[in-house]
Amino acid sequence: MAEVEKDGEPATDKDDLRIMKELVDELYAFRDHYFENHSVEDAGRKQNDVAQEMEKTIKKLEDKEETHKHKAEFLLLRGRCLNVAQSFSSTAEECLSRAVKLEPGLVEAWNILGEQYWKKGDLTAAKTCFTGALQQSKNKVSLRSLSMVLRQLPGGGGGGGGGGGGGGGGGDEHGKSVLESVDMARQAVQLDVTDGTSWYILGNAYISLFFTCGQNPQMSQQALSAYAQSEKVDSTASSNPDLHFNRATLFQYEEMFGSALGGYSRAAALDPGWEEPPERERQLLEYLRKIIELTGNKGKVKARRLRTMLSNLNTSALGPCSSPQFRSPTGRVGSLEPRTLSALTHGHNAGVAALGKVVFSLASEGRMAFTFGMVDSEEKCCVVMVYNTADSWGVLIGDSVVIPEPQVKRHSVAHQDESFDFRSIRVDSPLLLIVNGKKQNVQSQTAASVSYKPQSE
Repeated sequence: MAEVEKDGEPATDKDDLRIMKELVDELYAFRDHYFENHSVEDAGRKQNDVAQEMEKTIKKLEDKEETHKHKAEFLLLRGRCLNVAQSFSSTAEECLSRAVKLEPGLVEAWNILGEQYWKKGDLTAAKTCFTGALQQSKNKVSLRSLSMVLRQLPGGGGGGGGGGGGGGGGGDEHGKSVLESVDMARQAVQLDVTDGTSWYILGNAYISLFFTCGQNPQMSQQALSAYAQSEKVDSTASSNPDLHFNRATLFQYEEMFGSALGGYSRAAALDPGWEEPPERERQLLEYLRKIIELTGNKGKVKARRLRTMLSNLNTSALGPCSSPQFRSPTGRVGSLEPRTLSALTHGHNAGVAALGKVVFSLASEGRMAFTFGMVDSEEKCCVVMVYNTADSWGVLIGDSVVIPEPQVKRHSVAHQDESFDFRSIRVDSPLLLIVNGKKQNVQSQTAASVSYKPQSE
């Protein structure tokens, strides 16, 4: 007769379950620490190697199945083992569903079942599981998982980093869900400040908040800080391709092009089967090449035509900027002084306006900004990047454009064997521009929507 412990369960059964738990823990350690024992060149083999380790672990669990198949703990371990794979497993769903029926207080089973529903695409069922787990016990996994689900449910955050909540109740609901999502992620971090996954998900939540609620630069910085903290406290975070991709997306929007290219490149190296990172890298490189080419040749506008265009460039194009009552984007009231591009300083140029003629516009793949080139009275050319534009908005070659209090940036980008050096002017909304002497109507603006990868557990 087996030795029985005080709770009535045979000691050998407890030993079996402990050994099986150690086996499953080792499987997850193999996956999560893969690049500590393999080079990045092995990235293409990772999924296959993890699948082989999973099969070995499953076989070891099956050796004990006859004895334990009706126990919630065993069903949890089997479901958790199958959950190591990226794709949905109907067997895992079945095991975990049985586990929570046998033992409704098994929080880990609820959480992993929620992950399976997430992988299946059933976000409502996933939310139910995570909410149910929280009712049993406040825990970081349920909180951060709910943070992700809230951003993915219809009307609750979308699949990308933004998508405006423009107008009406839908936008309000969207904003509320994103704020709730950030709160859940913050709570997860507070429960364990050493958990890199929680910090990573908090970073994603801040990206959503940045694009949903007015693109407050503070939210962007908090996202970057959360990602940095994830890498600081967790050695495996730097091997997370999703972290590099999501951060690169934010870097690109913030015009930190070198960091964006590095992030896309790293994500591609860590997950060779994922097509989007190398595609984003290619698109951004092509965008930068075109900027250099078109600013260098002034949009290929012939010299005679350029002189004709510039001959009717005068202060009347300033339109409302010449009025003493003009209110600039910073709230300053008073007319603006026209300045040539060469007279502008880096950063914010208060009290002045840049004035020029459009010589090219750039319709690039995957663009985050409407981009055009502007030549001033000295025939200097500068690239202008306008954000949050409606698809229908644009400027034409020959248009007169005034940029009140321009924000000028110097770029020096090096990536692999290429380098790009240029100046640009950032405009956060087309409503800030004066085109052909006129302000732009409200329909020219829309909230930015930027695609990032929402989960990586």
